[in-house]
Amino acid sequence: MERLGGLLRRAQRLSPGPSQTIYKRVEGSQQGRLEEEEEDGEEGAEPPAHFFPMELRGPEPLGSRPARQNPGLWAAAGRRAAPYLVLTALLIFTGAFLLGYVAFRGSCQTCGDDVMVVSEDVNDELSPDSHQGTLYWSDLQAMFLRFLGEGRLEDTIRQTSLRERVAGSAGMAALAQDIRAELLRQRLDHVWMDTHYVGLQFPDPARPNTLHWVDASGKHEEQLPLEDPDVYCPYSATGNATGKLVYAHYGRPEDLQDLRARGVEPAGRLLLVRLGVINFAQKVASAQDFGAQGVLIYPDPADFSQGPHKLSLSSHRAVYGQVHLGTGDPYTPGFPSFNQTQFPPVQSSGLPSIPAQPISADIASLLLRKLEGPVAPQEWQGHLPVSPYRLGPGPGLHLGVGPNTPPPDQYVVIGAQRDAWGPGAAKSAVGTAILLELVRTFSSMVSNGFQPRRSLLFISWDGGDFGSVGSMEWLEGYLSVLHLKAVVYVTVVYVSLDNAVLGDDKFHAKTSPLLISLIENILKQVDSPNRSGQTLYEQVVVTNHSWEAEVIRPLPMDSSAYSFTAFAGVPAVEFSFLEDGPAYPFLHTKDDTYENLHRVLRGRLPAVAQAVAQLAGQLLIRLSHDHLLPLDFGRYGDVVLRHIGSLNEFSGDLKVRDWVYSARGDYIRAAEKLRKEIYSSEESDERLMRMYNVRIMRVEFYFLSQYVSPADSPFRHIFLGRGDHTLHALLDHVRLLRAGGAGATSSQVARGLGFQESRFRRQLALLTWTLQGGAANALSGDVWNIDNNF
Repeated sequence: MERLGGLLRRAQRLSPGPSQTIYKRVEGSQQGRLEEEEEDGEEGAEPPAHFFPMELRGPEPLGSRPARQNPGLWAAAGRRAAPYLVLTALLIFTGAFLLGYVAFRGSCQTCGDDVMVVSEDVNDELSPDSHQGTLYWSDLQAMFLRFLGEGRLEDTIRQTSLRERVAGSAGMAALAQDIRAELLRQRLDHVWMDTHYVGLQFPDPARPNTLHWVDASGKHEEQLPLEDPDVYCPYSATGNATGKLVYAHYGRPEDLQDLRARGVEPAGRLLLVRLGVINFAQKVASAQDFGAQGVLIYPDPADFSQGPHKLSLSSHRAVYGQVHLGTGDPYTPGFPSFNQTQFPPVQSSGLPSIPAQPISADIASLLLRKLEGPVAPQEWQGHLPVSPYRLGPGPGLHLGVGPNTPPPDQYVVIGAQRDAWGPGAAKSAVGTAILLELVRTFSSMVSNGFQPRRSLLFISWDGGDFGSVGSMEWLEGYLSVLHLKAVVYVTVVYVSLDNAVLGDDKFHAKTSPLLISLIENILKQVDSPNRSGQTLYEQVVVTNHSWEAEVIRPLPMDSSAYSFTAFAGVPAVEFSFLEDGPAYPFLHTKDDTYENLHRVLRGRLPAVAQAVAQLAGQLLIRLSHDHLLPLDFGRYGDVVLRHIGSLNEFSGDLKVRDWVYSARGDYIRAAEKLRKEIYSSEESDERLMRMYNVRIMRVEFYFLSQYVSPADSPFRHIFLGRGDHTLHALLDHVRLLRAGGAGATSSQVARGLGFQESRFRRQLALLTWTLQGGAANALSGDVWNIDNNF
């Protein structure tokens, strides 16, 4: 039983006053019982207080105390305790509610993952394996750290660092596909790749950068070895820079200003600057602003961690760094690199006009030892084995920076069908064999130093006997690659090897007009397979002095080359040797065997196949290697002129001849304008040549009518295609003006329909808009303007 101190209040009976409950000790026989009395006390009266020892007893056994009741005492006590009871009940209810909520939160099975609440209550912990209910900050931390620890970070770093990852390389493309595949495995909502086509520069191994001492007359003396010859400065100006050497610390503007203040002029000099503090581009830009001729950038040991346990850069290692003072593709400033023909031929103002070259610390030591002049300030001193560093100038130095060549980024495609119904010796075996032989030959040429300016793409097609299925599906899948970017990753020409050897008497080239002049040139370089001492050109002109009339044929629809031109707008050619009399009889039969083909050719099959390989191979060399694409963009003017002759008889009825003639005039003037620009330019200007090539190679594409749907009219070419938008359809329609539509061949005649002026006007408008607004403006470099005045 706990002893407590009780407060006994005795109050004087004062009236009037507030009612008070007084606990008083009862003497005598009632000792030990507290008697409750209500007294009236005077308001504000201070009752005397006395402390007495008290006991609180537990309930006594029945009959152990007198059966005396005091109802008044217990009623008054109940009224006094009521507020405390209410508060106690409220506290109990609140505690029970909180306990129930916590228990409910962990066991709710219907809440699911509909709502996720992130709380900063770091004291609430949830099992890492739980995916139900509310997730708090600590839950998310634990979950993140657990899953992060399950990865293979170190192994991925190791494996990635072992792969080829030069920008734009085949290795980088493979890595991009691997990363995409990994993202797909992680079940992300959407994974995609964007492709941009930019001008990246790489050194030309055939013309490496050089560094020479020169004498007072500028004559080259000792060559200084560039110990790390693969290291270069992308976007450096190319060419030669000669001048006396000056040490310029970090190459900052304040460093160059300090040089001048100390009597050392940076203008006209080659500057030797240290790596660090500012980037390569800023160093070269500052040097250019102060009139320097060129910049050499080296890593000084003073700028790297020193100590016995620290890894340090080798003294013969140079450091790579680009020198474009800006970001992004410097050849499409302010524009996304999607279709460069849409933008003017400009370049970033941040491209330097002086050459720059990284060198190693060892080469920098050799240069610093040659410097004279004032001693460099103490803060400019480094840790190379040269003491002290001097500002210069030193002896004359010559820096030569060869052209930075972009990687081949335009395709010349050569393909052959490999399927056949039956043996298919002439149908596809010959073409496949020539394709493989050309692959072997060009691979050997590249291994021996040949560097094509455009990529050669060798393709073996399937499904050819079912309507050129393989080539057409490839075109449909890669059409965005072929034409999304005008400057790069565009197919320049397609060369087909199908049906190449069906005899040996005649030679036909089924081709786009753009390739006619090149074919003529190549025919003069290849020996005839059956007439000793003659070229193929001499063989064909024997029977017809107009070689073009004898050799050139339009592309037939059953050729894989047809889709490249009529559907994709890519110039294409297919070569065929034929018999002078009846055609090769075994094509598309089970008798198309090697033995039968060999007998038809009277044993000359190897010689004829070799001639085809030479034709195709030399064509590929010209198309992949020439600075300027050898495509005769003026030829289509002659094509239009021939068709205009067919319209002369209708000139009195319609203005069609005048409209077409006017559109042809725009095209011819644009072609002549481009020829003059090319003639007056330098072939060594790689950037300018690429710009001209863009305009040339896009001509065929812009003969695809932009005013008809590819779904409804897939062959949109206005000269070679099929549909109401073509020149042939227009001519057929105009012929309906004559009785019976003599000479017309279109379905309009077959259906018995006559001439319709509204249809004619639409045909004429679409044709002339395509010829003028597309092809002519492509040659001029402005594809947006259909009102150019040429």
